[in-house]
Amino acid sequence: MSPSGTQLATALRRADGVARRAMAMGRHPFGALLLAPDHETVLAEQGNIDTVNHAEATLARHAADNYPASYLAHCTLVTTFEPCAMCAGTIYWAHIGRVVYGAEESALLALTGNHPENPTLSLPCREVFARGQKPIEVIGPVAEVAEEMLATHRGFWERRGPRE
Repeated sequence: MSPSGTQLATALRRADGVARRAMAMGRHPFGALLLAPDHETVLAEQGNIDTVNHAEATLARHAADNYPASYLAHCTLVTTFEPCAMCAGTIYWAHIGRVVYGAEESALLALTGNHPENPTLSLPCREVFARGQKPIEVIGPVAEVAEEMLATHRGFWERRGPRE
């Protein structure tokens, strides 16, 4: 069973709080969390570390180190923005069965443009997962909170310096 709309919004807002904490530490404002199969219990939270250690990939690696694949197949990785190709691949290999994201990568690109610190890949996570041998459920973008996710990024990239 998939999480309810209320559970999705609650988890995404919590992930946005993680993103805001990352931003307060001078990092890019992305946040992720891992929900247990009950869709309520938060097993782990992770903010963005740097351009190679994204919140989602770092969280997925941590989850794979701490939980069996058979359990993770029933868990949900919740993230503020659609996972990039690197993160989607890591989620796949970690055996996490569901991904929920607040806003699309294309919406982030509209804010960041060609900022050198965020060279986005135009490769939706659904396409990455579709190439695999096991199903990964994807829910997103979640219209109810997408604007909240974008609001965290407004002004951030401009403060980080000029675009190339």
